[in-house]
Amino acid sequence: MANRRVLVKRRKAVKNIRKITRTMQLIATARFQATHNRATATKPYSDKLGELVADLSRAAGDTQHPLMQKPDADRSALIVVSSNRGLCGGYNANVLRRATAHIDGQPDGHKVDVHMIGKKGASFFRFLGREVTRQITDLADDPRFDQIEPIANELIQQFVDGEISSVNVAFMSFESAGRQFPSVVQLLPLQPLEDGGGEGGGKSVEYEFSPNPEELLGALLPASVRMRLFQCIMEAVVSEHVARMVAMKAATDAAGDMIKSITREYNRARQTHITMELLDIIGGVNALEG
Repeated sequence: MANRRVLVKRRKAVKNIRKITRTMQLIATARFQATHNRATATKPYSDKLGELVADLSRAAGDTQHPLMQKPDADRSALIVVSSNRGLCGGYNANVLRRATAHIDGQPDGHKVDVHMIGKKGASFFRFLGREVTRQITDLADDPRFDQIEPIANELIQQFVDGEISSVNVAFMSFESAGRQFPSVVQLLPLQPLEDGGGEGGGKSVEYEFSPNPEELLGALLPASVRMRLFQCIMEAVVSEHVARMVAMKAATDAAGDMIKSITREYNRARQTHITMELLDIIGGVNALEG
């Protein structure tokens, strides 16, 4: 027979845990809404900047830019976006699995400089014995563009100098509140922009350049890379809050089911104890009458 005091203490502990997980779920929901609004607000700017670069590239013809040419280097850079905190389900595991698959898929002799964002990813790579070139753990739940810009500028400079052959980002891509998936996106070199993109349907646009196309692309292409990196990190933050919100809801529901199970067990133990006491009383009465 189960000990009723143990069951009471266990039920109380599970109730306290349910309060904590429920609170964390509400906090994650509020943070998700705030970060989702920020990511949604920056997306039109990012899309319009990409559309403008595509139009200028088509109008400029054969104009080339260093950011569109792949250097001959045996090193590349990979930015991995993980979280600083846990309790977010399989969020970090999925991103880090995708990142390690990308690293392992490189040719022999090719070195990948890992720029790790988040404590969880750094701990995972340290556990695996993999080298991390840079560890960034000071990004909050609402990263600012001025925090991301120096990282992008440094990698752009390394790419232009020919020190690295490409720059990729491994992160959790956000499609909707019900769908997020790990992906690796190439930032550099910039892919050739084909006709047919944007709202114009690939129509030729006549431009009068002032200044010349080289100067315009020289300003817009680095800005496009910075904005794409910022957008990737924003999507990763939104996906993290979604994952934590789902995980805490599942924990809250599981705690509720456990409370019901413990309550039923307690009621059975209590009823058994009452029955045993009644049997003892009846047995005593029968002994006195006999």
